[in-house]
Amino acid sequence: MLDNLTKRLSGIFAGLKRKGRLTEDDVNEMLREVRVALLEADVNFTVAKSFIARVKEKAVGEDLYGSLNADQTVIRIVRDTLIETLGTEAPKFNYGSQPPAVILMCGLQGSGKTTTSAKLAKWLIKQGKKPMMAACDIQRPAAIKQLQVLGEQVEVPVYANLNGAKPEQIAKEALERAKHLMLDVLIVDTAGRLSIDEGLMAELQRIQQAVKPTETLLVLDSTTGQEAVSVAEAFHKQFGLTGAIFTKLDGDTRGGAVLSVRAATGVPVRFIGIGEQVEMLDMFDADRMAGRIMGFGDILGIIEKAETAIDRNEAMALERKVKDGNLDFHDMLSQFSTMRKMGPIKNVLKMLPGAAQIPEEALNEINDQKVNRIEAIILSMTFKERSNPDIINGSRRKRLAAGSGTSVEEVNGLLKQLYEMRRGMKQMGRMQQRMMKRGGGRGNPFGKKKEKKK
Repeated sequence: MLDNLTKRLSGIFAGLKRKGRLTEDDVNEMLREVRVALLEADVNFTVAKSFIARVKEKAVGEDLYGSLNADQTVIRIVRDTLIETLGTEAPKFNYGSQPPAVILMCGLQGSGKTTTSAKLAKWLIKQGKKPMMAACDIQRPAAIKQLQVLGEQVEVPVYANLNGAKPEQIAKEALERAKHLMLDVLIVDTAGRLSIDEGLMAELQRIQQAVKPTETLLVLDSTTGQEAVSVAEAFHKQFGLTGAIFTKLDGDTRGGAVLSVRAATGVPVRFIGIGEQVEMLDMFDADRMAGRIMGFGDILGIIEKAETAIDRNEAMALERKVKDGNLDFHDMLSQFSTMRKMGPIKNVLKMLPGAAQIPEEALNEINDQKVNRIEAIILSMTFKERSNPDIINGSRRKRLAAGSGTSVEEVNGLLKQLYEMRRGMKQMGRMQQRMMKRGGGRGNPFGKKKEKKK
């Protein structure tokens, strides 16, 4: 997500810091580089031009030139302007005055509306809501089945009518059903087309009139680049969009459309899809997104992911094992499960400050495939072997390698890794005990100071 832009901006700002005192020419050169970086990231030309003009206007108003911290001031100005472009304040979700609230999902074919509908339902459950989904995409028979399968996955009811009813009739019936079941939210999944046409717009208009949605969300494929702006403009003009959801931001997309849509159309970005799993939908936060684009990372995002993934009881049990140095393969398997809940490892690493400076080759080395291979070895073990790794002798190692489709060397490496972790944990435990005996506690890790003899 916007990786190339982040790397380019990090390089530009690093160059500024090396200069010390800045001249007007230095700032102009930096702005030219930023403009090129934005255009390369597929940011709309008009948006990029306006962005640079606003940064320049703010820079002129600051006492920049000849100042020792001029580079910090420029970076702050660029960051603030990024936040303004992305939208300073995210609108609150409109649940309406009387349940159920209706969310109309619209967009072109292939943008990911059906999957995003299920992700949104999952998000609403986390907010304490009881949602239902309506299958109004009758153009694509597989879409109804897909929504039903996703509904089972997220444990949300799906209303469908396979008797030839029109989309607006299905939506109306679904709304009545949601009222009868006393549900909070109805998510209406609609049909898409390869491009905007009169038939699509007329169908959506009939659905909108039938159910009167409190939220009309446009689902956009972030890989479409600048085309996303024209799509958003057309839908907003016709239906008065209340927000946009960008999908596929975990891929190789340049992501400039995220910067462009809000600035060009005024439609706020509400959510971003960062993976295929139903949990991989994040609320959009302009401040944090600007920080990630600038290469400052998103520590709050990592903390939030960890809080949702980590079970407190498991964490406390693991802490006790860590202190005693009794870690086994059951614990390692449990940690892999926790990591997967946080999303792809590579994506989590990119949220760390300074991640833009890590070479892409190095990030590619740290991938989920390696974790899969380690997991395969552990799953090939018996319960007894996972609990007591010391019994894994030569013949058992050969069996594990054959059973997991790996090599004996990889099995040996995994065992060595576990023993090193145990050894390190025991040393830390002993060190803490010595510190406590000396009376150091938390405040003084070096123990009590010896009193000088008078």
